[in-house]
Amino acid sequence: MAVPKRKTSKSRAGKRRSHIRLSPKNIVEDKKSGEYRLSHHLDPKTGMYKGRQILDPKE
Repeated sequence: MAVPKRKTSKSRAGKRRSHIRLSPKNIVEDKKSGEYRLSHHLDPKTGMYKGRQILDPKE
């Protein structure tokens, strides 16, 4: 069984894990209603998506 000869330093481990992180969500402000929503998702308050009415608006 392979065993490491030396301890992996915090610096080296950090460099290896540098790309492992949470990415921020793409939140945009809706042009018409001013509500915040995820891009490429419909607005739950108005029920609109790409200028078309998809769902009945919530009350």
